[in-house]
Amino acid sequence: MTGLSGKVQTVLGLIDPSQLGRTLTHEHLALSFAVCYFPPPPGQEDYSEMPISMNNLYWLKQNPYSHKSNLMLNEETEVVKEELLHFKRVGGGTIVENTTTGICRDVKTLRRLSQETGVHVISGAGFYVGETHSPETRSMTVEKLTDVLVNEILHGADETDIKCGVIGEIGCSWPITEGEKKVLQATAEAQTQLGCPVIIHPGRNVESPFQIIRILQEAGADISKTVMSHLDRTILDPDKLLEFARLGSYLEYDLFGTEFLNYAFNPAVDMPCDNERIHRICFLVEEGYADKLLISHDIHTKNRLTKYGGHGYSHILTNIVPKMNQRGLSQCVIDKILVENPKRWLTFK
Repeated sequence: MTGLSGKVQTVLGLIDPSQLGRTLTHEHLALSFAVCYFPPPPGQEDYSEMPISMNNLYWLKQNPYSHKSNLMLNEETEVVKEELLHFKRVGGGTIVENTTTGICRDVKTLRRLSQETGVHVISGAGFYVGETHSPETRSMTVEKLTDVLVNEILHGADETDIKCGVIGEIGCSWPITEGEKKVLQATAEAQTQLGCPVIIHPGRNVESPFQIIRILQEAGADISKTVMSHLDRTILDPDKLLEFARLGSYLEYDLFGTEFLNYAFNPAVDMPCDNERIHRICFLVEEGYADKLLISHDIHTKNRLTKYGGHGYSHILTNIVPKMNQRGLSQCVIDKILVENPKRWLTFK
């Protein structure tokens, strides 16, 4: 009824799924993450105000959320543009941009970046974690929240005619808030109406992905069209991971390039390195989940751009794919992860 069935919706309009090419399913191109500023360690307060330079790059890599300017990715649009041009040159096709309401979504900038680089960009509808919800959002009923999500996909987001092509990343905390639960219920209803893809940011606890899937199932969501993000920092035990995989969502390892000693938002987690991510993906492939895997970088701070000594949006294509080959993943499996799985997920039913 919506005319979306069998298509993918980018910020420039509908395209055939065959046009997507190699797809990164969880990135940010323009956002402010200032709401998630984390105070620096005692005695290091001055670092949070210093200009980014070679002298503090290592500190910044270890404390990315404690430097105020580092959280303002939306100040680097021209740099992001150059990175997208490079992404396209090395074989990239599509970016799913996961910025939602609460962290300064900018669909006009997304449209311009897509126009000027030739990279397909798919914008996310919805709301980030409850801490970023406005009083108006908190007061909305599930029905009103559903209307907002449907409108952002059918008519346009942020008072523009630029339409979203996925719901998410829908932000959840641990423990989940009542507002976040309502947004999940609205997400399920909107997905039922539209047949659209959904992507979730789980809380930083191993039980959070399970809780979210239960809420979505009870509200009638299509779990087979739903992505659970950030599994690399959320479910570390292999048996627990397989238990979750059996629930049927897509399994996303989207922190490639992120390696630091202390994870400020959950000190109990030892953030894995890229080699460990590749081993975990190999494990899931061996267990029969090649059709459910997605990968990305989740770039959302300046220090991960190549301008500031970071890995950039092309890291997976230029560095991770060759290493996957070395570790026994066939090109067929890699193409599933980067091309076929995103295409199947992003296509409206």
